[in-house]
Amino acid sequence: MQIKLTKVYVDEHDKALKFYTEVLGLQKKADFGNHGYRWLTVTSPDDQDGTELQLELNTNPAARAYQEAMFAEGQPALLLHTKDVKADYERVKANGGAFIMPPTDVTASIIAQVNDTCGNIIQFVQLNW
Repeated sequence: MQIKLTKVYVDEHDKALKFYTEVLGLQKKADFGNHGYRWLTVTSPDDQDGTELQLELNTNPAARAYQEAMFAEGQPALLLHTKDVKADYERVKANGGAFIMPPTDVTASIIAQVNDTCGNIIQFVQLNW
């Protein structure tokens, strides 16, 4: 088995696509609709056939409640692995990313957190083990 697809709830597709591609630097993989439903995914430009991240609208009341509660608690909705948190922090910040936590040493890793402008905290993780 392998993980091929995961999702993050967003409040607006176009705003999310702009953040995840132009600010984070991910690449649009799929974008199509059917009777008002939009399937939108992004992936790493370094692994275009790897895991896709679906940007799904939070129109389901349970999804919206979960997303809002996680954000209010300061819990990341998504963890992204990086080999160099500080370099990615500088790159994303230069692209307009609003960080709520700069690179910070924690147990066995360095993390940073950015607001995706769509209702989520995204955490970068550089493992040191």
